[in-house]
Amino acid sequence: MVTYEGFDFPDDLYYTEDQIWVKKEGGKVKIGFTTFGMDLAGKIKFVRLRPAGKAIAAGRSIGTLESGKWTGPVKAPVGGTITEINEALKDNPGLLNDDPYGAGWVAVLEPDNLDADLANLQGAAGLDAWVKKEFAEKKAA
Repeated sequence: MVTYEGFDFPDDLYYTEDQIWVKKEGGKVKIGFTTFGMDLAGKIKFVRLRPAGKAIAAGRSIGTLESGKWTGPVKAPVGGTITEINEALKDNPGLLNDDPYGAGWVAVLEPDNLDADLANLQGAAGLDAWVKKEFAEKKAA
């Protein structure tokens, strides 16, 4: 695990520049937001996700998050079909802030081309350097 300025980045996950993580689970992937991403967004007040069964391309929105500081899309880091969404987020969107790597996960997808999509994400190799670069860029913005 890489911890930087109090934010954790587990090394068994893959990451996007949008601060979304991807975890391989059998033939599927679970996605969610990093602790750093949730800190940037602020307290999440509302979550709207596309339903299970919906096919989605990598980089396209699978839903929307709203906080006091930010409203924006949840971009799918991999293409595939949504097999499950975290229904608990509808009643308790704060799970994203409170437990982003656990109960605050967002969705599960059955990927179309996982190896190719993961090649575009940051894995454990070089994670420390990537985290430092992300902090420098996001804090400057």
